[in-house]
Amino acid sequence: MKQEIIMAGFGGQGVLSMGKILAYSGLMENKEVTWMPSYGPEQRGGTANVTVIVSDERISSPILNEYDIAVILNQPSMDKFESKIKKGGILIYDGYGIRKPATRRDIDIYRIDAMDAATELNMQKTFNMIVLGGLLKIVPMVGLESVVNGLKKTLPERHHNLIPVNEAAIRKGMEIIRKE
Repeated sequence: MKQEIIMAGFGGQGVLSMGKILAYSGLMENKEVTWMPSYGPEQRGGTANVTVIVSDERISSPILNEYDIAVILNQPSMDKFESKIKKGGILIYDGYGIRKPATRRDIDIYRIDAMDAATELNMQKTFNMIVLGGLLKIVPMVGLESVVNGLKKTLPERHHNLIPVNEAAIRKGMEIIRKE
């Protein structure tokens, strides 16, 4: 099993954190992983993306031109990365802020209304965990227990009290993702 993933959105949406937690989760399961962030000088509001590879075998290079999975959280990222998904790949997007939906028919497309769910639950800071839950429902490359351990590894200890809320958000994402 090898999954080559791009996660992209605006800075402040938790894209880099989502990728880091996924990478740590893979490490917890003794998988080979890479985590390669890319972002502009703006921390919040600028575009950010991260490439994550999770594999059972050695990874030859973290540099990718095409992806098995794209997790898209804004329109500029949709415009940039939709064409870079491998034929037969997966596109997961949050409906909030996407004006032009995906047009490809040679990939599987899933919509997750994570921003709406986060707002409805008054859990805006768990938006990225809702999205991660949707991804893991479609492609269960790591287990939920590993993700919780990944959260413990990436969150500062003073925020460990938020782990149950984040776990609930992951479960919510697993419930609300839908194939288009």
